[in-house]
Amino acid sequence: MGTVTTPDGTSIFYVDWGPRDARPIVFHHGWPLSHEDWDNQLLYFLSKGYRVIAHDRRGHGRSSQPSTGHDMDTYAADVAALTGALDLKDAVHVGHSTGGGEVVRYVARAEPGRVSKAVISNAVPPVMVKKDSNPEGTPIEAFDELREALAANRAQFYIDVPSGPFYGFNRPGAEVVQGLIDRWWWQGMRGAANAHYECIKAFSETDFTEDLKSIDVPVLVLHGTDDQVVPYEDSAPKSAALLKNATLKSYEGWPHGMLSLHPDVLNPEILSFIEG
Repeated sequence: MGTVTTPDGTSIFYVDWGPRDARPIVFHHGWPLSHEDWDNQLLYFLSKGYRVIAHDRRGHGRSSQPSTGHDMDTYAADVAALTGALDLKDAVHVGHSTGGGEVVRYVARAEPGRVSKAVISNAVPPVMVKKDSNPEGTPIEAFDELREALAANRAQFYIDVPSGPFYGFNRPGAEVVQGLIDRWWWQGMRGAANAHYECIKAFSETDFTEDLKSIDVPVLVLHGTDDQVVPYEDSAPKSAALLKNATLKSYEGWPHGMLSLHPDVLNPEILSFIEG
């Protein structure tokens, strides 16, 4: 593990495991989590001979907690600082939810040769919020409610989200995994309240349409059809249609946190795409 210091002095924490000459895979976590959300994937791809890297977004996990920079442009610039410091070439970038937006913004702006493929799972692009150009989107009031709940009682809010919509544990017959709820809460509470509050605007209002159109590398788009956080119809099919070289994989009835619930299916799917 190590840290990279960005131009504005923010310290970005990361883990970097595996042979330095192996093909790198970089993992980008969702809101309001940290690199630990990728534990299963890090171990799986490490066992397959890859170099695996995962960072904590600014204001999240073990990265420093600045007052500014909680927007997608800065998140992507932070990733550029990390990949530049590690001199990563032909890397595969994998992002979940907000991390999927971060991947799209970074890949669209990456230096030639830095990225070979990308994977976005249950990701926020093209844009979440409802507006004239996205009438099927989520009303802004829903994101205002998230901000209100976070500001009122962040600790309880970070129990309610994973206990309910994130993993689909609020669905009839769902098998609740308490360890995932506890891990979600622990990751969230390690981050900064201001960063998490401002990140809601970043993941909900950023429009990635032009980024998606500009990406040339192959992109695997994964999404569960019962995603209660990033609704399927307003995200994955639209992103796949905008990308030049996309493969869309949909999973009937699976929730937002499907990577943690179904790694036995999704890890080999991602591996097949990377090696294909």
